[in-house]
Amino acid sequence: MGRNGTVKRNPDGFRRLLSGAVLISTSWISACGGSDQEVSGPTPPPPETPVDGGQAPVAGCSDGSLAHGALYRICFPDQWNGDLVLFAHGYIAPQEELAIPEDVVGGQSASSLATGLGYAYATTSYRANGLVAADAVDDLLELVDTMDARFRPDPARRVVVGFSEGGLVATLAVERHPDRFDGALAGCGPIGDFSAQLDYIADFRVVFDYFFPGLLPGSALNIPDEVREGWEPVYVPAIVAALAARPDETRQLLNVTQAPVAGADVRSRAETVLGLLWYNVFGTADAQERLGGQPFDNTQRVYAGSSDDTALNAGIERYQADPSAQSGLARFATTGSLSVPLVNLHTSGDPIVPFSQSELYRQKVAQAGSGGKFTQIDVDRFGHCSFQGQELLTAFSRLWESIGPGPMALPTRTP
Repeated sequence: MGRNGTVKRNPDGFRRLLSGAVLISTSWISACGGSDQEVSGPTPPPPETPVDGGQAPVAGCSDGSLAHGALYRICFPDQWNGDLVLFAHGYIAPQEELAIPEDVVGGQSASSLATGLGYAYATTSYRANGLVAADAVDDLLELVDTMDARFRPDPARRVVVGFSEGGLVATLAVERHPDRFDGALAGCGPIGDFSAQLDYIADFRVVFDYFFPGLLPGSALNIPDEVREGWEPVYVPAIVAALAARPDETRQLLNVTQAPVAGADVRSRAETVLGLLWYNVFGTADAQERLGGQPFDNTQRVYAGSSDDTALNAGIERYQADPSAQSGLARFATTGSLSVPLVNLHTSGDPIVPFSQSELYRQKVAQAGSGGKFTQIDVDRFGHCSFQGQELLTAFSRLWESIGPGPMALPTRTP
């Protein structure tokens, strides 16, 4: 979920297929003065071939707003290859203002990277920040419709690329709308079991509170405003200092939660702890509101991995989920049913979205019989979405190989 290449492919120019003319003949049957005689009117002339509306694309970017309030940006290269890359950004704290995502890949902006390869590029802020993956799919659909209306020709093929929460957005998009998207590249997203992802973050907080009681005010499910407001200046330094001063408790925290770190690297321990606590602090209230209740339940969970598991299970804070949250969770649930290609990329040592999310999705795909449409690329590395340029290049290339060659280009009429 965090906030956080090049492809040797140049598809064959513009591939807009114009609809053929449809001949329509109409007859009118009328009874005049009680007569049974059939009266046929004149046959209208065949209509002209439909014209693709909009303006021809010009190299550069243009911004605007979608129907439900999301901001968008559309960019074209100097020479467009006819295909479109839609970028789905990752999680942004709900308190932040809406903004066009400015994600950087290998030191280069995502928009310039895509257009440098000849693709059109489009992205959206989504209509809101926070836990909005389901609504974000609708925003992508609105973005596609807006692009089709503003420019001609319409893209021949559309792929969605997303990482972290954007990986979930990309996966939901191709599962639910294979008629609108031709494939997706998803990375480091909670695509296997969204409920398990929320449990992982809440579990980390309750175990943290057990080993470091009182360090963060409030609780795993009730975050005071003072913690969000003072996160950077007050609580981040306090947490880092506590981890250094109490290495045994830190070790037990990581053992119990199974949160990945990079071996004995102290900095990676802080990165894991601060990253997971950040999501708890800034995302909990928003998730509860959007789900219609709090979804976390550890009443029957048995924790293990500490120096005294009996004391841990007796002393850890327990919570019961609200039944009302279950219907809300369904909006974020994937099925593994694919009719267009999906390439998924995940690091083995992801501390924010565990690698098990990819394994769970692979199982869903197998159960749905969609294995031929799914490609899993595992990267042996610590970090959330910590991919290198060549790895992204490989995944992007695999996506286009899975999609296959596009339709032959036809000339486009101008209005």
